[in-house]
Amino acid sequence: MTARVLIVDDIPTNVRLLEARLTAEYYEVVSACSGAEALAICQEREIDIVLLDVMMPEMDGFEVCRRLKADPRTHHVPVLMITALDQPSDRVQGLDAGADDFLTKPVDDTQLMARVKSLVRLKSLTDELRARALTGQQIAVEDALRAMDSISASDGSILIIDSDARHAERIKNYLTPEHRVDILTQPADAVFQVTGAQYDLALVSMSLDDFDPLRVCSQVRTVEHTRNLPIILMADPADKPLVVRALDLGINDFIHRPVERNELLARVRTQIRRHRYALELRQSVSNTMALAVTDELTGLYNRRYFDRHLNVMLGKALEQERDLALMILDIDYFKAVNDAHGHDVGDRVLREFSARLRRNIRGVDLACRFGGEEFVVLMPDTDTVQAEAVAERVRQSIAEKPFAVGTARPLVVTVSVGVSLNEHLADTPEGMIKRADVALYRAKREGRNRVIFDAA
Repeated sequence: MTARVLIVDDIPTNVRLLEARLTAEYYEVVSACSGAEALAICQEREIDIVLLDVMMPEMDGFEVCRRLKADPRTHHVPVLMITALDQPSDRVQGLDAGADDFLTKPVDDTQLMARVKSLVRLKSLTDELRARALTGQQIAVEDALRAMDSISASDGSILIIDSDARHAERIKNYLTPEHRVDILTQPADAVFQVTGAQYDLALVSMSLDDFDPLRVCSQVRTVEHTRNLPIILMADPADKPLVVRALDLGINDFIHRPVERNELLARVRTQIRRHRYALELRQSVSNTMALAVTDELTGLYNRRYFDRHLNVMLGKALEQERDLALMILDIDYFKAVNDAHGHDVGDRVLREFSARLRRNIRGVDLACRFGGEEFVVLMPDTDTVQAEAVAERVRQSIAEKPFAVGTARPLVVTVSVGVSLNEHLADTPEGMIKRADVALYRAKREGRNRVIFDAA
């Protein structure tokens, strides 16, 4: 996934070093030599992540970060502070200013890239939620963003997973009475512990007796209501390779042992505030758009919503030279289902199809009912390989298990899929839909129950 990175540092050598590392990974790099210039760039251009030096004349990095996070137009932009300061109090000050993470010079290349990738993924998800809110027309995005200021990061419900009971108890004492804390010393019970509970954060030790900590994190994320639960790893310096791997897999943060109380509290507050804000934004989007832009039968977005959202997302993809994929799905022989079993059964098939479709696409993908038995999925930041993987997963999920819809025997249902991608700067929404539609009809002609890409 590419992104536009703003490097803010008053020393040109530092800028050139970071720029070389990032451009080698195909990031687009913008630079600023002062805090004022950085703030102006963030107002004028779409920035995906800010790499911010602390020690600068006139306006230091802490003040720049505070101003970015105080502005509703830029507060969602991740800030990675990079500095020669290495005291815990400096990290706490940076996190309290709103920084999303904090690295100390000299910066390790592997750790830097893992942090950048993690924060870019976060920004991409936030952008998608914001774009959906704008598309709905019924949500006041500015009000939702201003709500960030009123969200409290206190009284969080926290789960500590640590097989060392004494260490876990010490961490619990750091966090109470500000938060409610549970301790789990048997990592094998992690899924059971989070099922039915409502946690704001999990703290996971990297030193679990006979357990892989990343496997424990993965298992926690398999539970539906903790899929987006923030996770902070407690790691020793020797755990660096695993920590880098964890960040690349989507773990939110880590803290080194011995754990410093104030740094822990600051990181916990940051993650809880971000988590609660994301929940509120999702709920706001869901509630305000439900009636006007969703299909009553399936619960998916409707054609009206899709047309507007495609226009927004394609414009953004073209402007930032990002990938965008679109797939159109048509249930095979659906008319025969209605003719043989009636429209009630047909409606049940559509609802079950929609449920399977929703389960087998990614969180950033947008599924809509296009009309009748035709559906469409918009996939941002998705190239050919990724689009094929999603489309095949959906196709297989439909075909592999008959639909139990109240008939004497479950119905065998299959789907044909056509996929298109934005391939040139003059692309239009109509062009992408047309190419996906042509690919869909090829899939129908060639025997159905298959995925075809457009040949443009």
